[in-house]
Amino acid sequence: MKLKELFRRESSAAVSVQTSRDKRSAAFGLDRYVPLTTPEAHIYAAMRSSIPIIDAAVNKIVRLCGGFTVRAEDDIWLSEQLNRFLANVKVGATSQGADMFIDAYLDQLLTYGTAVGEIVVDGDDVCALYNAPLSRLGIDTADSPLAANLYRIEGGERVPIKYPELICVSALDPQPDCVTGVSLLRGMPFVSNILLKIYESIGQNFERMGNVRFAVNYRPSGDPLDRVSARERAEQIAEQWSQAMQSDCVRDFVSVGDVDIKVIGADNQIIDCEVPARLMLEQIVAKTGLPPFMLGLNWSSTERMSKQQADMLTSELEHYRRILTPVILRICNIWQRLHGISRPVTVDWQTINLQDEVELADADLKRAQTEQIRQALKGESNE
Repeated sequence: MKLKELFRRESSAAVSVQTSRDKRSAAFGLDRYVPLTTPEAHIYAAMRSSIPIIDAAVNKIVRLCGGFTVRAEDDIWLSEQLNRFLANVKVGATSQGADMFIDAYLDQLLTYGTAVGEIVVDGDDVCALYNAPLSRLGIDTADSPLAANLYRIEGGERVPIKYPELICVSALDPQPDCVTGVSLLRGMPFVSNILLKIYESIGQNFERMGNVRFAVNYRPSGDPLDRVSARERAEQIAEQWSQAMQSDCVRDFVSVGDVDIKVIGADNQIIDCEVPARLMLEQIVAKTGLPPFMLGLNWSSTERMSKQQADMLTSELEHYRRILTPVILRICNIWQRLHGISRPVTVDWQTINLQDEVELADADLKRAQTEQIRQALKGESNE
């Protein structure tokens, strides 16, 4: 069966969206073309490389989303085949497993607001999954506000994707009438710029005052002979002081005459940057939705996650999972169609576990004791 015939688009009735923009505008086609790489994308990448806490937050969200398995309804054999395929499929040039593809997909989605992946087909089977870079892609919705046409950008020209059915595109919290999503890092550049200035000033202050420098002053006496040899004595003092400072061991400095030694910068206090830095970090942490202690910030008296924080973080992760689930189903459905199968598939995500192991063990013990008491009461009632 040819690939073109297999993924032939089904004809559908024309749909008119009454609230969309006027198609009669001459610039409508140009207005609706959106490159997936925006100027903000380079800023977001620079923020992750320059501020470790932002990079750590994105990585932790990706890991906290956890793994998944798929399940075909009332078909154990198909479930096993699908999970085996997802575990062994090639991803890019060096990775393996759909988990790696989804992790990179979510990382791109959080950083840039839009993620693109491709299902690579060789003959009658899915041979690989590929995370596409956004720099070479664009979206055009000139035909309909309910459809999006993906293009490759080659030499400044738009080249339509030959098999759009094999492309997965996701947008994070898209605005109305927009095909691209919103980055998780939106709103952070201003705060990050202030935070970087604070860190840079801390480094400069420690370079100026933390690295102790000395001022050695030699004052000649009123003796005419002492004044004549003042320059020679000053050069000797400077030479001996330099040797003492550059020595690997502790050396004493002995001089004759009125010699005054002061520490440059010792009288000045370095400004306290903890409060302004924390104010900026609070804004960043609030945007990520992660508890501070997960990012190494000891702001509270306890490191135990409260139930409210756990519930909020769980809802955030469930939101990301709802975006990723259609991508996983698309991969499984294409694999089924290539093998002549068509069965409903469900994605089972791993349970999000944010509680202490001690609390979980205690809960299991209490459930077992409750079941034991229930069985004992049931036995007495039967007697």
